[in-house]
Amino acid sequence: MDDLTWNMKLTERKIKRRREYWLLALLAALLSGFALWHFFYACTPEYTMRELQSALRHKDSDAISRYVNLELLSSQAYDDLTRNMFAADSTLSPKTKVLFEKFYVLIKPQFIDGTRTAILDSVKNGSWTPPHGDNILKGRQLGIDYDYFIERSQLRNSEFLKTISIQRDGHSATATIEIKDTYTQTTFPLELILEQQEDGHWQVAYIKNYREYLDTIEPLQNKDITAYLASTKDIVATYNKTFQQQQKKFRSLTTSPQGRLSDNQTNALRDFLTQEVIPTLCQRQEELDAQDIPSGAQYIAQLRNQSTQATIAAWQHFAKGMAETDQEELEMAETFHKEELDIDRRIDDIIKHTAITSNTSTIP
Repeated sequence: MDDLTWNMKLTERKIKRRREYWLLALLAALLSGFALWHFFYACTPEYTMRELQSALRHKDSDAISRYVNLELLSSQAYDDLTRNMFAADSTLSPKTKVLFEKFYVLIKPQFIDGTRTAILDSVKNGSWTPPHGDNILKGRQLGIDYDYFIERSQLRNSEFLKTISIQRDGHSATATIEIKDTYTQTTFPLELILEQQEDGHWQVAYIKNYREYLDTIEPLQNKDITAYLASTKDIVATYNKTFQQQQKKFRSLTTSPQGRLSDNQTNALRDFLTQEVIPTLCQRQEELDAQDIPSGAQYIAQLRNQSTQATIAAWQHFAKGMAETDQEELEMAETFHKEELDIDRRIDDIIKHTAITSNTSTIP
């Protein structure tokens, strides 16, 4: 190889090395810039709102815990909701309202703790998960109907659509988001207050206009519930008369001077339940389901269906338990009967609340 060729190859190698060096330097600069940008972006309220939307999509409860102060948010929302629950109830005296307020203050710590757990479980599962196991909020152990309480909070039927705007003021910020009541399809601009934490990341602390949201959505739902109750009034009244007659027949079939039913009575009772009572319940539910259900009345319509199914299950287990002298079947019947009574109480609460608010509010 002559000197000219050798020098040309050396020059080519030097140029190649310079290119590689600059490419590496450029890549390092880009990576450093991205890391720096990401670090500062992660310490912004915009980043928190993006992560929250991602957490809901990917069922990431850990991200929810990091970017939402669930204890503070639940506490503020609880105060707004409990004040809202009796605001329109003119049937309560001031003294009674004070007693209710004291009661809700008393149970607040247990409520907040249980609701925090329920929210995180629901994020993981992708749908609302009611308290279970030994949770004190299960059923009415705490002295309240937790399911109806959550329904009144609009938590289960509020859908996060998008972030509209974010305004920052020092270490606090207001994020306005658009949410939708999935019952009435009504959108609302909810204002979330965010606070910056010591490590720089931001958390949603509480909802600034939560009570305004309740005051906007609840009348719309109550209007639909009122319409639904009116459209099903005759069906309910007609079947209530039938059920009253069946109750009288049930009492006559179960009357025994010896305190124990004979085989003939047991067989007659089983036939009565399976051939008359249960078919009547099914027929009533079919007629209710055939009615147009306004969007805001979905919850009470679902409760009626659940009540019917629980009642049917109770009678089925009772009939089998009586016919086969099976204590386990009778205990199952009792369990379903208690479930039905609990649901019926909830339905009565909704009807009462709707009547009260309809008489004191003007629906736009």
